[in-house]
Amino acid sequence: MRVKDTLNLGKTKFKMRGNLPVNEKKREDVWFENKVYEQRQKLNEGKPSFVLHDGPPYANGNIHMGHAMNKISKDIIVRYKSMNGFRAPYVPGWDTHGLPIEAQLAKDGYDRKKMSTSEFRKLCRDYALKQVDKQREDFKRLGVSAEWDNPYLTLKPEFEANEIKTFGEMAEKGLIYRGKKPVFWSWSSESAMAEAEVEYHDVTSPSAFYAEKVIDGKGVLDDDTYMVVWTTTPWTIPASEGITIDEGFDYSVVQPAGESRKFVVASELLSGVSEKFGWSDVKVLKTVKGRELDRVIAQHPYIEDRKIVTMLGDFVTLDAGTGLVHTAPGFGEDDFRIGQQYGLDILVPVDDKGYMTAEAGPDFEGVFYEDANQISLDKLKEKNLLLNYMPYEHSYPFDWRTKKPVIFRATPQWFASVDKIRDQILKVIDDVKFQPDWGQKRLYNMIRDRGDWVISRQRVWGVPLPIFYGEDGTPIITKEITDHIADLFLKHGSDIWFEKTAKELLPDGFTSEHSPNGEFTKESDIMDVWFDSGSSHQGVLAERDYLTYPADLYLEGSDQYRGWFNSSLITSVAVSGHAPYKEVVSQGFTLDGKGHKMSKSLGNTIVPADIIKQMGAEIIRLWVSSIDSSSDVRVSTENFVKISDAYKKIRNTVRYLLANTSDYDPKDNRVEFDKLRPEDRYMAVKFNELVKTIHADYDKYDFIDIYKVMMNFIINDLSAFYLDFAKDVVYIEPADSLKRRSMQTVFYDIVVGLTKLMTPILPHTAEEIWEYLDEPEEFVQLSEMTKAQEYTGEQELLDQWDQFKKIRSHVLKALEEARDAKVIGKSMEASVDLYLDDADRKLVDDLGIDVRLLLIVSQVNLLSIDEAPSDLTVQDGCAVTVSAAKGTVCDRCRMTKEDVGSDSDFDNLCASCAKIVKDNYPEAVETGFEE
Repeated sequence: MRVKDTLNLGKTKFKMRGNLPVNEKKREDVWFENKVYEQRQKLNEGKPSFVLHDGPPYANGNIHMGHAMNKISKDIIVRYKSMNGFRAPYVPGWDTHGLPIEAQLAKDGYDRKKMSTSEFRKLCRDYALKQVDKQREDFKRLGVSAEWDNPYLTLKPEFEANEIKTFGEMAEKGLIYRGKKPVFWSWSSESAMAEAEVEYHDVTSPSAFYAEKVIDGKGVLDDDTYMVVWTTTPWTIPASEGITIDEGFDYSVVQPAGESRKFVVASELLSGVSEKFGWSDVKVLKTVKGRELDRVIAQHPYIEDRKIVTMLGDFVTLDAGTGLVHTAPGFGEDDFRIGQQYGLDILVPVDDKGYMTAEAGPDFEGVFYEDANQISLDKLKEKNLLLNYMPYEHSYPFDWRTKKPVIFRATPQWFASVDKIRDQILKVIDDVKFQPDWGQKRLYNMIRDRGDWVISRQRVWGVPLPIFYGEDGTPIITKEITDHIADLFLKHGSDIWFEKTAKELLPDGFTSEHSPNGEFTKESDIMDVWFDSGSSHQGVLAERDYLTYPADLYLEGSDQYRGWFNSSLITSVAVSGHAPYKEVVSQGFTLDGKGHKMSKSLGNTIVPADIIKQMGAEIIRLWVSSIDSSSDVRVSTENFVKISDAYKKIRNTVRYLLANTSDYDPKDNRVEFDKLRPEDRYMAVKFNELVKTIHADYDKYDFIDIYKVMMNFIINDLSAFYLDFAKDVVYIEPADSLKRRSMQTVFYDIVVGLTKLMTPILPHTAEEIWEYLDEPEEFVQLSEMTKAQEYTGEQELLDQWDQFKKIRSHVLKALEEARDAKVIGKSMEASVDLYLDDADRKLVDDLGIDVRLLLIVSQVNLLSIDEAPSDLTVQDGCAVTVSAAKGTVCDRCRMTKEDVGSDSDFDNLCASCAKIVKDNYPEAVETGFEE
């Protein structure tokens, strides 16, 4: 009989194999076949609710690492809540309308203008649904547990119907109106855009300084005076109608040497302007306050029949320019506002595609707006009015889909009024909890500063605006109409809007004073997609009776403060008077390893599917738990390699625990807490502290701390301490001895508890572990989360062991030094003299521990610190000497003992091992041992 056959036989029976890329998918199939998500929901019936409302990703293309981080984060939260006393259904969603899908079809060769709207919309629908299916499989492969068979899609009839009702309620409250004012206009998309659809990039524009001759100085300026105006958009000068100044600024009337003309510039900028223009010996003829120049009239620089009025505004600064700002009400929000105050026309001489119209004049007609810059500059030069121009670098808005610059352009659009309910929206933000905390201020400031929301889009793939027009052009929106349209959409979907006439869509017998002949037309614009997703609190939360409104949590990227968080808040306050969420958690962006934005064109993307094929989804999930996602996250392959090493540490530790509890039955072999050995009792309490910490971390969505404390427990408390000396018990002691069963009890409790705690993060691995445990639930996901226990004298026990571990650290250091000095090889070859002061000696006695076992040496002599040799260093009340242990190495326990061979039947075993073998393996007496 071999020596190892008298050790723990159970440890050789356990097999737990990785191969995550293959085995994870098999396990997921089992979950879906057994409807584990549905079983969990049934188990949680009647429990308090926790609803995380899914912000819908856009249905276009495979998921990227940002998607993975977001969905896994949500899954961790929902899984934890589901196992921890909450009914936590999770309904995933998709944003399925909008320009990118239209653009993709155009790229594929479809021309929407050569087919019927219904035909094109069907292509859009089919494309969107294919993308949903593709992304759904991607998310499922990440191990995300959800109501995958019944997600919410913004193209579904029930969702569209609720969106129309939301629109109708807002219209009934006077929050929907039509107006002509500048909006972000994407010529590349041929549509208006919301602020949330715009991103900013640095650009260089031609900065022009030009003069406009005064023709009516209102008694303040002479007619030979010129107003010096500044603009960074010379192409808008054909639409110029005014000059804006600040009433409080000082303005100087100056005459440079050699000039017959006089010029007006802001006094504070005179020095810089003179240098730019090459002016010398500038005489200041007079200084006036801006308010004195109100309504001074000047001549347009090259449109002879256009007069320019000087206006007082609050947006002029002295940071750059001349203090006099070129003003075109059709091309800027501030320009429009002040133009309205002064009764100016709204000129917009540029078409939907960005080309100048006849209204700009014959030299500009048909010219792309950017090319019109040079024409405008040339005309200023011809008139000797261009004083200077130079490149000017500044931030400029771009269409975030097409990546092309946008323009401010006044067009008739439909708006949702933010102004009317702004104070109410700002007030409810105080009731919402934000993580990080700065999110509250960020959202507050965005709502405070944003203009009214342009909700109309000049596209076809989306939810139609349910608006009709009378014969006199009056828009007609009534509750009767919107309710009727909502019912039609619920039954037939929104395609019916494009398939039926206005008369067929209106309620039977509908009449209006605006259409004496009973003729009506319908709106051709669709709803902004942010109105789609922004109304999901009505289309999903309020619609499904097993969800709650408001939701407990919204969790998305930080860009959603201007997107989904924003639009959802506006619509929710508008229809319900409260926020759609109780708490908002925002995450940063995923960047490449150098901190750059990931882009397919740059070739710096890391696709989740690739990592899954190489390493498994668990590696991505563990990575998500290991990062601070509240800020931007750098992602590289090295990140996942590193996390893979951490994952292996978890697996190997669990394998050890399982291998050494394979012959343990928790029903028959359990040792009660108060009968556990001291070191086992300590580990039970130590693990209990971990349970408390992880619960608190899950509750505040602090995944990174869960990762840190869990890995610290596995690496330091288990591997480097408890499991380091465990083999001297579980391998050596009799199978059914109290010592061994005591340690196995703690092993088993730790592996069960740890498996449950890690389930939200590593569900595939947790289920694999669960198969080897003697627990009643078929799936760990159907068990309840590990709960912390209350042990008497917990803190005192922890404090005592902390002090003992300090002593142990000094011994380990001394053993290392002895190894380096060749005094010993392995620690089992050592004999340790441990000198302790009275307090530490009492501590060791009170703990009742086997010091030799915990230090993993063959012999320990406990001595008083007073007996320590004078040349020894005393630290923390103890000193240590190490020498080679006397005796012979026992072939079974590997300790060096002086009683090896004392039993005549076993000349290679110590007395203790010989007794264990005789008592438990009587056949060994006759067969002997074979090494």
